[in-house]
Amino acid sequence: MASGPERNRVTPLGEIVAIPLRGAWTGNRGILHSGHEIVRTHASDLWITCRLEFRGRWREQWLPRRYTHLYFHDEAVSFAAGHRPCGECRRADYLRYRDGWAEALNVAPPSARAMNRRLHTERLDGRRRRLHELPWTELPDGVFVLRDDGPALVVDGGLTSWTTSGYGPRHPLPRRGTAQVITPPATVAVLRTGYPVEISATAQWH
Repeated sequence: MASGPERNRVTPLGEIVAIPLRGAWTGNRGILHSGHEIVRTHASDLWITCRLEFRGRWREQWLPRRYTHLYFHDEAVSFAAGHRPCGECRRADYLRYRDGWAEALNVAPPSARAMNRRLHTERLDGRRRRLHELPWTELPDGVFVLRDDGPALVVDGGLTSWTTSGYGPRHPLPRRGTAQVITPPATVAVLRTGYPVEISATAQWH
């Protein structure tokens, strides 16, 4: 009998779940597993998103004392979860993200460590997920918000719901009031500068 999907997919809320949804990106938060079981949500404040392939490297998953491979539906999901681009396998994206951070927040180009620290405070309140109230009118494409029926992505002037099987129903984007934003505010600021976040084509409005 075929086994089901393993618990290594990440939702926009940062949860690690077992769903069949394919990942366009991989990444990690350190060593989270014992055997094939996830035993912690993170090992440090270093949460990165990586390319699926890089210089022909390959490593078996679930190895003892090696970081846990995680997978993301698209880059917008990884950003909402609280990850940033890897500085090695995604060097150009990392520099684009870092420079967008400096421009948006009016600071010198930050170190990876400084970005890690700030993102960690913005994504978690202790062990709980931290949400942020921001005006709907200030949310660029690629930002995730929390609706009553779950996470939804701001894209093409509207909202597209995200489910464990992918993007689904579309909704109008409110023009007044504030949203419960999942994506960390520092990353929201980076997206406002025009960072070209990768969004699955299934989320687009046509």
